[in-house]
Amino acid sequence: MVTVDKLVKDYGALRAVDSVSFTINKGDILGFLGPNGAGKSTTMKMITGFLSPTSGTASVCGYDVAKNPIEVKKRIGYLPESSAAYPEMTVVEFLTYVAEARGFRDKEEIANRLADVIVKCHLDSVKFRTIETLSKGYRQRVGVAQAIIHDPEVLILDEPTDGLDPNQKHEVRKLIKAMAADKAIVLSTHILEEVEAICNRVIIIDQGKVLVDETPEQFKARKPGATIDEVFRELTNKNVLA
Repeated sequence: MVTVDKLVKDYGALRAVDSVSFTINKGDILGFLGPNGAGKSTTMKMITGFLSPTSGTASVCGYDVAKNPIEVKKRIGYLPESSAAYPEMTVVEFLTYVAEARGFRDKEEIANRLADVIVKCHLDSVKFRTIETLSKGYRQRVGVAQAIIHDPEVLILDEPTDGLDPNQKHEVRKLIKAMAADKAIVLSTHILEEVEAICNRVIIIDQGKVLVDETPEQFKARKPGATIDEVFRELTNKNVLA
């Protein structure tokens, strides 16, 4: 459902992403890991069409991101690192706006989509509050809701549980896992427990290059008895994920 082939992104003399290649199939939940500045967010932005690559290609559901950007965006739900929203809108107003931007016109269909994501993201208690009055955790849930409102085939989620308390993290992880059967999901995270809990693939990127592309079990088998955190630190010789 997603094919990335030798993606490169240069910013002047800095090569942020260096010939990254991988594929994602339906049912995959891909944990995308790496230290600060590794190139994770840049890669995700190129897959979604928010950034143009210096070279290389990416395709989503058979559509080339550069040649068919609208078709790609129809099929992707994207939660960026800093989820944008209009702070003066209520949650219902904002999600209605997103649904209409996504092409929904029938009022009953929009109402049904809103009802579905409000329940899934546990937003019922704040649905009539303005976004600027919400806690970071609730704003993050609104970000997840806007990403899934059109029931996309591919989800690109950059730190989806950032700012959530342990119970909220558990709910979001449960939601992601429940949606995975008929979707391909890319999940950038610095929470290694999250990878073990819900991901069936792990890609580790460092200095713009893919170091590892395997299952969590294969990754842990590199050092039997160790945690994913310990294997990661030994592999990259770094202590901080982001």
